Amino acid sequence: MKFKKFIFLSLYLLIILIISGVISPLQIKAVSPNSILVNVVPENPAPNENVNITLNSYASNLDSVLIVWFVDAKSIVSGIGKKSFSVNAPAFGGETTVTVTISLPDGEIEKVITIRPASMFLLWQANDSYVPPFYKGKALPTPDSEIKIIAMPEVKAGASVVDSKNMIYTWKQDYTNMPESSGYGKNSFIYINDYLENSNTVSVIASTVDQKYSASASIDVGTSEVKILFYQNDTNLGTIWEHSLYDGYKIEGDAILEAAPYFISPKDLRIPVLSWVWSINNNKIDVSGSRKNIIPLKVQEGTSGTSKVRLDIENKYRIFGTADGEINVTF
Repeated sequence: MKFKKFIFLSLYLLIILIISGVISPLQIKAVSPNSILVNVVPENPAPNENVNITLNSYASNLDSVLIVWFVDAKSIVSGIGKKSFSVNAPAFGGETTVTVTISLPDGEIEKVITIRPASMFLLWQANDSYVPPFYKGKALPTPDSEIKIIAMPEVKAGASVVDSKNMIYTWKQDYTNMPESSGYGKNSFIYINDYLENSNTVSVIASTVDQKYSASASIDVGTSEVKILFYQNDTNLGTIWEHSLYDGYKIEGDAILEAAPYFISPKDLRIPVLSWVWSINNNKIDVSGSRKNIIPLKVQEGTSGTSKVRLDIENKYRIFGTADGEINVTF
């Protein structure tokens, strides 16, 4: 009862003040800057990148009011319903201030947007992907691989460049926040790719501690399939990595074939999690020794023909860690 009495007395007092002219009805409807929403795309622009700014409101009709845009205190454009504006970000280390005034019927609202450009580079690597010696390409991830991404922000605060180790990183994988991998100084992100997807999207925002400067970037990392190529292993020269063997390769006398399962995991082929099964013309062959990716071949004198040499590899702990390859050899 006391609460209802208090509400009644408050409304009564408000009506008396309006009637007496102490408070006008327009004063009851206060102008709130929060009623104007500002959308900046991109949020963290690169130097000299075009920036689009758009105004929205849940409380006012912006299509019928005068809107004036200023860049560094200089009036650039104005008009009824001028809700959008574009400007180029300054050079690296610069700062541009965009001010917009909205003349609403119940008062004027001013919004200020500060544009501080920065750059971000993302580098990725497959942590446990095999490639043979002297391979000039990059080890690629396969389904269920471990991938590491390193963020390299370039942010200038005043006259000095911010140390990347002194920034706060917010990581996302496939648009989902990764709080355990985010935080101060965490400029790298490690994840296991999704074997159900052909690629994963990883994004990051790097901000200074005072949140005044920030940079962002995203990257799509796709997956590949394990591919087995065969090479000649020479007793004197070792493995001939210059070129792989073609189908129908001719061998004479004794020969050694070496298999290179590109991008398989683990990258150390000696680790016993990999199961190696060799076969010749569908007959399994036992291969002795620690190097299971090598098979010796011997051609009996006076024989000729074609044989199919096949290799099946399986990772004992990964469902998708399998590979197979074959080559026809003539003799």
